[in-house]
Amino acid sequence: MKKIISFPSLSMQIMLLFTVLLFESCGSVPFTGRRQLQLVSNQEVIALSLQQYQDFMRTAPLEKGTSNAAMVTRIGTRIANAVETFYTNNGYASELENFSWEFNLVKDKSVNAFAMPGGKVVIYTGLLPVTQTEEALAVVIGHEIAHVIAQHSSERLSQQVALQYGGAIAGGLLGNSQAMQQLGQTVFGLGAQYGVMMPYARKQEYEADEIGLIVMAMAGYNPQVAVPFWTRMAQDGGGAQVPEFLSTHPTDSKRIANIEKIMPAVMQYYKGAGIQNQTSVPIQTKAPVPAETEKAKTSKEWSF
Repeated sequence: MKKIISFPSLSMQIMLLFTVLLFESCGSVPFTGRRQLQLVSNQEVIALSLQQYQDFMRTAPLEKGTSNAAMVTRIGTRIANAVETFYTNNGYASELENFSWEFNLVKDKSVNAFAMPGGKVVIYTGLLPVTQTEEALAVVIGHEIAHVIAQHSSERLSQQVALQYGGAIAGGLLGNSQAMQQLGQTVFGLGAQYGVMMPYARKQEYEADEIGLIVMAMAGYNPQVAVPFWTRMAQDGGGAQVPEFLSTHPTDSKRIANIEKIMPAVMQYYKGAGIQNQTSVPIQTKAPVPAETEKAKTSKEWSF
């Protein structure tokens, strides 16, 4: 009897190639070890986002020369230094070239903050009455730094590439600058969806919470202030909450519950920091907590 040898169809070959490509394009997140899709290099992501960040900064009403502006820089620098020390001591020094840290305070009543790839962190003044202390503001800045070092933007862009182009990736899409620019506009479009950027997935938000608490603890800030901070955020929101299944962000109650769950492990980093913390000094604010915008009241979405 003649044996028939069957060969995979072209579509099957493409699917197999795509599967191999995805498998070989996975990285792991610092601190958590979660595997993530990385079809696009961090350098490409930084290049795609930098122009939009620079355009934003040219018109943004920056607050400079004040104690609050100095505090934002101080917190960011302190946490970034802790991250870089950790990377240097644990064999990741080569990755430090991906970071060029900037920490800016923007005059805006929105209760918001965001970070761009490479370490560009922006805090809105509307956050300060809610954070109230330097340590609580370190929760937000640590969270934003966590998005950067976890390369969530690269992962998000890679997911968009895979979703929109699938097997075409193998045909050299990553070398198509026009296609990548269009995707970059979708992912990093400042002023777009939810007021700042396309929101992160819930798992990335939970991960940024965890890593952010770890790095702030390494820098000597007490991570236990995170629970009362997020409680204030929930109370400040007001209005109707959108059901979690309609949102990419964790609900406040689930976020707080998760933070409480991981806090014992996070506190090990704080105890090991060996820094006498004196950062519970209230933030200087003259006005009461600003009213939220109508969008924030109806969506209950915190972009950071």
